[in-house]
This record gives sequence, structure tokens and C-alpha cells, in this order.
Amino acid sequence: MIRFAKKEDRFAMADLVLVILKDMELPFVKEIGEAKTLEILADAMLEPSYRYGYTRALVNEIDGAIAGVAFGYPDKEEATIDQPLDRVLEQYGLSKEMKLFVDEETMPNEWYLDTICVAEDFRGHGVGSALLEALPKIAHRDGYDVIGLSVDRANPNAKRLYEKHGFAVVAQREISGHLYDHMQKKTS
Repeated sequence: MIRFAKKEDRFAMADLVLVILKDMELPFVKEIGEAKTLEILADAMLEPSYRYGYTRALVNEIDGAIAGVAFGYPDKEEATIDQPLDRVLEQYGLSKEMKLFVDEETMPNEWYLDTICVAEDFRGHGVGSALLEALPKIAHRDGYDVIGLSVDRANPNAKRLYEKHGFAVVAQREISGHLYDHMQKKTS
């Protein structure tokens, strides 16, 4: 079942987000460690306006388990989506100068799919596809008819999945030292 995330989903969602952060080889995760990053993510997810705030997420729940999650936000909010993390970092006695992300990712006039991840036990069962098909609901809720995303050029399987769902490459960019194709899909 696809649904909006709830606060109590945050621990399962943090586990899934960590998979992506490790794939991106972010210095934050290397410096803080996986366990502390998970704690910080779970706490920050309680902040609705955060990049990974629970109100920005759709989950695919199967038999009571979070099988997958998708987080996104409108392009116009990119400048502020990481500010709530500053407060959480301070609560942990860490400098708010520490950043998970420093590169811009969105393009103008799009709702941006920041992160999508499927739990290992549920991969290959259509969980990610179901989340992708549900994204127009959240994009339309936020007033957008274009969805954008970035796919690591080293991940051709993910790119094929996005193409299958109507996304096309519109630009290339570097994010956290990796080359990405920026893809978009018009939803109406």
C-alpha cells in the first residue's frame, strides 16, 4: 500500500536513506559513522520541512513493513530544506557547518525526487515502480506537473527504470563528486 509517511516510520526510512548516502560516499557519513548518522536522520525526519522530513515522504508498506520510500520537494524549497538539520546537529553537539549535501540538484519549475530506495528483501517486486507511479499525486499536491530526478550515471539499471516510467534525460551534472543524468517527466 502506498501512503504518506508517518512519524513512526522514521527508523525504517532512515535505514533506507542511509543506503543511498553510503552509495553517494558522502563525507558526512564517513566522518560521523553509520550508527550516529542513522540516529541523526531519524531525529531530523521529525522536522516536517527537512529534506527527509516525514511529510515529504511516500512509503510503500507491505505486510506492515516499509518496503520502500520516496522523498521529494519543490524546486523553490531547495535553499531551505537542509536548515532543520542544523538544529538537530546542534542537539548532538555537532557543528551546524557539517552538511550532508552542498550541491544544487533541482532545475526550475520541477518537483524533485530527492531519494527513492527499496528495502533489499523487496527489490525486484515492483515496489519502486509503485512509488514512481504515485509521485504525481504528491507533485500535484505541491502545485507541480513536472517531476525531476538525478540518476547516477554509474547506475544504468536505475536509469532504465526511470525511462520505463516516462522520464527522459534533460541535463547532466555533478553531485557530491559523481556524475548524474538529470531526468524529467511531465505528469499532465
